[in-house]
Amino acid sequence: MVCLACAVRDVPAAPQSSSAEIAPKPKAIPPPEARVDINHASAAELAKVPGLTPSWAGRIVRFRPYRTKQDLLDHGVLPSDVYDRIKDYIIAHRDEQ
Repeated sequence: MVCLACAVRDVPAAPQSSSAEIAPKPKAIPPPEARVDINHASAAELAKVPGLTPSWAGRIVRFRPYRTKQDLLDHGVLPSDVYDRIKDYIIAHRDEQ
């Protein structure tokens, strides 16, 4: 009679990867006071936002003012893929600063 437990014991275990290797690193979202204001920042300041090109920054400046940052999508200033990349780095202040 063959011991089934003995046969299983000799099978090498498959290597296990940790979830840290699989999961992407979360991006650091700046606090609201550190975000770039799309109503008051220059095109050069906007171009420094990760994922925003100087061309897109120029469009943001050209179509001001904005009530909310969602206006960038609602008014066709930015496509949704660009907006999704930058939405955590921008804010729309309506008052003068």
